[in-house]
Amino acid sequence: MLHVLYLAGVAAFAASGVLAAYRANMDPFGGLVLAFAASISGGTLRDLILNRQPLYWTHDWVLLTVIICVGVGTMAYLRFWQLPHKSLLVVDAIGLSVVTVIGARAAIDADATPLAVIILAVLTGVAGEVIRDVLCGEFPPLLLREDVYAIAALAGGCCYLLLHHLGTAPTPAAAISAGVVFGLRMGAVYLGLHLPRPQQLRPRGGRPNAD
Repeated sequence: MLHVLYLAGVAAFAASGVLAAYRANMDPFGGLVLAFAASISGGTLRDLILNRQPLYWTHDWVLLTVIICVGVGTMAYLRFWQLPHKSLLVVDAIGLSVVTVIGARAAIDADATPLAVIILAVLTGVAGEVIRDVLCGEFPPLLLREDVYAIAALAGGCCYLLLHHLGTAPTPAAAISAGVVFGLRMGAVYLGLHLPRPQQLRPRGGRPNAD
């Protein structure tokens, strides 16, 4: 069941890569490149840190097939229909929510410390988005422009770790934690929520202290 959930997250990130390429006026090859970059970068970084060999996607033909099919299917959709409003943010939130909790699960299986589990969950969730945005020439990446992105992944990683220590089965723990990530991310998108910027923390009419 967790593998099916992971395939859903990878598919969402593949679609987000194609949508980002579409907005950046890339050709179909560029769309496929971004589909793969968004889908496997986070898991690859996680496996390299955990020294897991071979890399998970090098022997999973189902995962690679899903990425290709979703990438081509998304490009076909965009060929005949207009891009829905905020579609990139929605599919990106789906991918973030699922891949984050899968990253937490992999770190737990590798006997990582609780802090390392949370860090690896966040890295697994956000790395693909960062690389996707960099390849699109989008600076700074979404991660550094939208506050409730890595924060949502952090909350999901903490939630999964807590549920694991409480003895919750992996599948419901993953579903609940992914729901936390998705709810926080989309709530922030639709409500326009942001963490306070440094300039917003200054006293009204005042200047930062030079000392």
